[in-house]
Amino acid sequence: MYGISVTAELSGIGPQTLRLYERRGLLTPTRTGGGTRRYSQDDLERLARISELIELGVNLTGIREILDLEARNVALERVNAGLMAELATHRAAEPEPERSLEV
Repeated sequence: MYGISVTAELSGIGPQTLRLYERRGLLTPTRTGGGTRRYSQDDLERLARISELIELGVNLTGIREILDLEARNVALERVNAGLMAELATHRAAEPEPERSLEV
């Protein structure tokens, strides 16, 4: 976990911009009991993605939508993988159908 000054240094994004991203819903750092922001490695990765999208010319509202859609996509991929594994388990448990011998 990193404080805002360390996060700013690691990400190359100033503290005021980090606060703006939080206000706009792009980032949600955890808070200490005293209210100090604490940023995780996941937050740093998200900041890198935000920077990529800004370089592509996407505005903050668009970035929030893109990040939400990307998160939903990851969640759906996990659900799909679980369902595929469950289906494979059920198929493996089914007896083989008998085949008739035709001459």
